Amino acid sequence: MAAGLDADAIVIALKSRTTPSADAVAESLAALEWLRERGCEQIFFKYCSTFDSTAAGNIGQVSEALLEQLGSDFTLACPAFPENGRTIFRGHLFVQDQLLSESGMQNHPLTPMTDANLVRVLQAQTTGNVGLLRYDTVAKGVDSVRSKIAELRAEGVRMAIADALSDADLYTLGEA
Repeated sequence: MAAGLDADAIVIALKSRTTPSADAVAESLAALEWLRERGCEQIFFKYCSTFDSTAAGNIGQVSEALLEQLGSDFTLACPAFPENGRTIFRGHLFVQDQLLSESGMQNHPLTPMTDANLVRVLQAQTTGNVGLLRYDTVAKGVDSVRSKIAELRAEGVRMAIADALSDADLYTLGEA
């Protein structure tokens, strides 16, 4: 619990999905500062399970800014939400059994998603290297995930897309 706050979790909703990237970064950093001033130690950047944002890429730019401010050199991105049919396999986002880019999201009026390969999508939004934490590694459990994360970090990867097909996979990633 954060100092002085009677809460297990605090959520700040920013609607940064469609704002200009510079605004999304500034708003996110202001929210981070507010949380840190209140003693919050675990920060989670929530984005849509369809991983969409502006063409300039708010997800990547905000992630990089948060990493910098938090003094961290690595993070995983995994927009999977199996209960709603959002899964990631080999870095590709599926909506039920269709690739995201063939699910109707390619026609979204504000944030069209024409590429289901999230490694490519995130790489286009960031300056650092983006890697992939494949399902075969996730399925082997926490130790395998930790080992792969160490390997990716040693290779200079700052962000990695993680495959997940089930809630159990998400728990594995969270524990790692």
